Amino acid sequence: MKRITTALLLAFTMITVAFGGPAHAQQAGQDTVWIQVAARPSLTEAQAEAQDFASRLPDVAGFTLGAGWYGILLGPYTRQDAERVLQVYRSEGQIPRDSFIAFQENLRSQFYPVGARDQATATAPVQPEVGSPVVSAPEPQVTLPDETPAQARRSEQALSRDEKKDLQIALRAAGFYNSAIDGSFGRGTRGAMSDWQLSKGFEPTGVLTTAQRKLLMDDYNAPLISVGMAEVVDTRAGISMQIPAAEVAFARYESPFAHYDSRGNLGARVLLISQRGDKNTLFGLYDIMQTLEIVPLTGPRERGSDSFTIEGRNGQIVSYTEARLQGGEIKGFTLIWPAGDEARRSRILAAMRESFARIDGVLEDTAGSDLSQSIDLLAGLEVRKPRLSRSGFFVGQNGTVVTTSDVIAGCSRITLDHGYEATVAVNDPENGFAILQPVERLAPMAIAGLSMQSPRLQSEVAASGFSYEGVLGAPSLTFGTLADIKSLDGDTGVIRLDLVAQAGDAGGPVLDASGAVLGMLLPQEIKGRRLPEGVSFGVNAGALREALIAANIPMAPTSGSGAALPNEALVRQASGMTVLVSCWE
Repeated sequence: MKRITTALLLAFTMITVAFGGPAHAQQAGQDTVWIQVAARPSLTEAQAEAQDFASRLPDVAGFTLGAGWYGILLGPYTRQDAERVLQVYRSEGQIPRDSFIAFQENLRSQFYPVGARDQATATAPVQPEVGSPVVSAPEPQVTLPDETPAQARRSEQALSRDEKKDLQIALRAAGFYNSAIDGSFGRGTRGAMSDWQLSKGFEPTGVLTTAQRKLLMDDYNAPLISVGMAEVVDTRAGISMQIPAAEVAFARYESPFAHYDSRGNLGARVLLISQRGDKNTLFGLYDIMQTLEIVPLTGPRERGSDSFTIEGRNGQIVSYTEARLQGGEIKGFTLIWPAGDEARRSRILAAMRESFARIDGVLEDTAGSDLSQSIDLLAGLEVRKPRLSRSGFFVGQNGTVVTTSDVIAGCSRITLDHGYEATVAVNDPENGFAILQPVERLAPMAIAGLSMQSPRLQSEVAASGFSYEGVLGAPSLTFGTLADIKSLDGDTGVIRLDLVAQAGDAGGPVLDASGAVLGMLLPQEIKGRRLPEGVSFGVNAGALREALIAANIPMAPTSGSGAALPNEALVRQASGMTVLVSCWE
């Protein structure tokens, strides 16, 4: 079967060549791609490997990649054909598993087959759609003639001071120069140039020819070349800047963002930020950005009077955002890059920041309003969601909270009402409850008064909780009756309720008609067993009170059962003491 599949694929490739089919009909078009199967630091190695692949597969080519690397590729194909070829060849072991789709603009001069024309620079200009951002094509690679030392000195004299500084920076990055970046070619710079020339097999004259200067700068700029850094001019957003055009491409507008989604294998993304507003709008954007999945919680962030920067890091991505308010317009950008590629990311980010320019135009508030919406999305971006949310209730003036122990298991961060961090003061998984302390002092609207009296059987009770884990934005009351003041196995620290509860209600207070708290509602699944519908259990007020006293945690005065409250007052008191407790990974 393997041989038949390969034969069919080879036949398809030969037919498309013979009849100008899709694999080759768009060689000069926007969709032309290649499959990179190997890269070698030696031209001799690369040529030998290209010949080896060519003995087994069609469409083998070799191109220089920059920074002294030589790539072996298959193609060119349309994107659709390349994905099909990649899938079949990978599955059959014809090419390495880490082979990937490469873009034509990242390829330089062709070295295999010998004498082949430079297909990497044969791309026809891309005509953008009206209203779409315009991305400048990378400059074509040119072969520069050799120069004599005298010619090299004359061409060097034509360099600007900034160009000379760039050469010193590149020499320092390559490890040959450690003096001042001053644009003055003294003894230290000349010595560094000689050492660099020796390392590359050139005559160590101490004066770089035009071709050598280009090679040095290409090596230094290899991180930028590898991702196809190019200028994008987005007139709708009113922003011009350099972006990694081989890794991201314009996708859509959803105010206040212009989305440039991943088009390569890295998973990189870029957002252009553009909206009208004032200082309050800027501060609101600063807060909103930190609720998004693309902005990890760990990392430095700074907000000034007219600008902010946010950096977030986790094991998967590094995200950087900056925005500035100027003339009633907020503009900026976000770069999302995979973790573990810091050297390249920092060069790309520096190039983006340096090239960022405001031009006429600002994104309209209605941009993207016709796209599908979701409660889990904000302007097309996923809102960060907790792993688990349950209910809790305030038992102290400083914001001490009682909740169910299962909500705090395995959390890297615990919040109250999403906005206030809390730490665990007591965790009693055996009895099913935990006590939390807010990091900063809170002022609850209402505080639970733990009942001192044994409740009356069959009396009406109400459980307050975030039944749907906060989706509704406020707690709700579920009414039922007190079935027993002990559990089925005789545990007097537990109360049994005839009450239909939802998963999110667990951890919320159970109140009697007077508003006194009889206990805390436990989860519907206890020790691996699911309770029958309509049956619920709770930790009684006495057990909670003993735990608070043992931990020396101040609590509100205990309460006796008084007169029944009107329904509106009971709802107000229960809602005021109930808090959403969330566990974040």
